[in-house]
Amino acid sequence: MNETSQGASRPNVVVVMTDDQGWWSMPNRMPELHMPHLEELMADGLELTRFYCASPVCSPARASMLTGRVPSAHGVHDWIVGDRDPQSWPDDYLAGQPSTPEILSRAGYQCWMSGKWHLGDASRPAPGFTRWYSHRYGGGPYVNAPVWRDGVPVDEPRYITHAITEEALGFLRDRDPNAPFYLQVNYTAPHDPWLEGHPDEYTSLYRESSFPSVPREPRHEWTHGSSSFDGAYDDPHPHLVGYCAALTAVDRGLGQILNLLEDEGIRDDTVVLFLSDNGFSCGHHGLWGKGNGTWPLNFWDSSVRVPMVASVPGGARGTSDALVSATALHSTVCELAGVEIPADQWRASESIAPLLRGESTQGADVVVIAAEYGMGRMITDGRWVYVHRRQGPDELYDRESDPGEQHNLIDDPSRAGLRDELHQHLTDWYGVRAREGMEGWNHDVRGFGQVHPVSRGLPDTLTYAVTPAPDGNSETD
Repeated sequence: MNETSQGASRPNVVVVMTDDQGWWSMPNRMPELHMPHLEELMADGLELTRFYCASPVCSPARASMLTGRVPSAHGVHDWIVGDRDPQSWPDDYLAGQPSTPEILSRAGYQCWMSGKWHLGDASRPAPGFTRWYSHRYGGGPYVNAPVWRDGVPVDEPRYITHAITEEALGFLRDRDPNAPFYLQVNYTAPHDPWLEGHPDEYTSLYRESSFPSVPREPRHEWTHGSSSFDGAYDDPHPHLVGYCAALTAVDRGLGQILNLLEDEGIRDDTVVLFLSDNGFSCGHHGLWGKGNGTWPLNFWDSSVRVPMVASVPGGARGTSDALVSATALHSTVCELAGVEIPADQWRASESIAPLLRGESTQGADVVVIAAEYGMGRMITDGRWVYVHRRQGPDELYDRESDPGEQHNLIDDPSRAGLRDELHQHLTDWYGVRAREGMEGWNHDVRGFGQVHPVSRGLPDTLTYAVTPAPDGNSETD
């Protein structure tokens, strides 16, 4: 294994993150999906089948993974619009909040990032990183994608998924072999657009597929009247072809990274984590989109439950149904790296390193999993799901008898006691994890994007976009 400057043996860490990959879009649950390298990783590691993001949209979910805090503690409450809005500044949304790369870099780790940052100014490396290849925004075309190259905005001529992989491989080849490394590979795939830009080697795999694992449900009444996904509701097939093609391209990149680790003789010294930032529905629950694909913003299982596979040297294999929050990722990566993290009163979850190493069968949080998006919050114990909103209806589902969350039991008098118990639990949970001045509960978050950090103290008309983004897409990130 690599040696740190202190002489302690510590593993390398590679985090491969997709964008908008639903929990259902894994090869063991979607047989028509071609991801052979992910299947190999799953055979060599542990799949967490009940892994939940902290918010069903990109930027707040990613901020929670990197800080261990919920959105109401780190202050990122919607996808970040960036310089597409003329009122924006090149802000660092996590300024002053210790993140995983900052902590690891101080412990002697080489920290690199290739792909989607989407947590503020991406023109230069975020704190802790020394190597950096970044998308300018959070989504966009797969060819001629907007990226930063040495602080200069340029269009990437390569297929963006291939480019992200190639840059990550370059970081690995140039590493200092005498120090451990932490590498984030943040793909924009399978985020839309799906109908153009994907190489034929990927799309040809799916043109004749009928996608039997994907439901065809009636459009939910909460979906936006005008949506960039209207075509997908009308004819899902070409959109599913693009969605799956984008994931197969990610799988190729995963395979190349794993092969290089093998060729360099460091695979057995490297923790590899594969996960998505938030969930996504491709017709599931009558929705094409994620948390901001509806009004009110939704917390359905397809939006908040995400893939997670962990391959830890000498660690657990198989599957685990432990309830785990993605807020545990920060402390988990640090513990696996043998690095102590500072005390943090707003940390939402403890490390699940013992679970990944095969030393425990439980997750970090065995009582409750919570997610939030602006004026709405969700809590679940694995069976019961309770959603509470400042504006809009509350929801209560029994996922044991109603896994599709089709029957809202919130007004069922026989469930009044359970509802009140879950409401109190949710109130108490956020009561000790929300930071004054950072809460999302009182902000008018509608899924159209965040323009400024809440720390600037600006009114909502400036802090949050209250109309669709400049491209007219209320579901972009």
